[in-house]
Amino acid sequence: MIRRFAALLALAAAWPAQAQQLPVFEAGIAAGGGWLPAYPASDQNRWRGLVVPYVIYRGDLFRADDTGLRARANLTQGVELSVSASAGFNGSSRDIVAREGMPDLDWLGEIGPTLRFTLWRADDEAQPRRILLDTPVRAVFSTDWSSVSFRGFTFAPDIAYEHVNFLAPFARLRLSAGVVFGTDRYTDYFYRVDPEFARPGRPAYDGRAGYVGSRVSVSYRMPVNERVSLVAGGRIENFSGAANADSPLFRREWNVSVVAGIAVSLWRSEARVDVAAQPFD
Repeated sequence: MIRRFAALLALAAAWPAQAQQLPVFEAGIAAGGGWLPAYPASDQNRWRGLVVPYVIYRGDLFRADDTGLRARANLTQGVELSVSASAGFNGSSRDIVAREGMPDLDWLGEIGPTLRFTLWRADDEAQPRRILLDTPVRAVFSTDWSSVSFRGFTFAPDIAYEHVNFLAPFARLRLSAGVVFGTDRYTDYFYRVDPEFARPGRPAYDGRAGYVGSRVSVSYRMPVNERVSLVAGGRIENFSGAANADSPLFRREWNVSVVAGIAVSLWRSEARVDVAAQPFD
């Protein structure tokens, strides 16, 4: 979904150094752009861009990586409990044909707990690799910056393969596949049509909880030097069999996203953490 774009920028920002040591604190600017669907199962893509400042803290409890900001605790070997957050773009209904005359889509935010299971890890210091299973449950909120509305919950388990030093020193490849489920308040946000917004070809519709869609994603981060990193990624989503496939706002079973970004580190602390000891953190 479109909120993954912000996470890809976080991936570039979180790994900006070609060194065995990374600063504990870091601040800089991340920027990027992408060709993104207007909303899940939309038949329109749009070019979107984002420039954001970032601050990173690489501590034992709090971290920032491609999943966003994390507060974590290791429950046992190979099992980690974390609290993570992510965000997504807004969208003007004037630019979305299927939603013409309807309220705009606001900025989205998500936060909630995740259980992460390390299913496999390679015993290779030169080419660190692992397979993960993430099981995030998140509360979703929307805002137009004047108010905040609760938009239900999502459950989005996925399995991912991560490879550090892929094709270049300190470069990082991530491949993942997963599914998304949402409560009725979440699906209402994208697929509900209130009676006052009904028109020929767009009848009133009430969203249903359940399966939202499946997705396959890839991202690649490559440091250019100690302060600059590049990131690129893409996602293919399929919504066949979704609980709201009969909504008039459900327009396409396939969505494709392509994004690219850059992160520039402007300030770095003298205190360091050992990357070689924890190549994925």
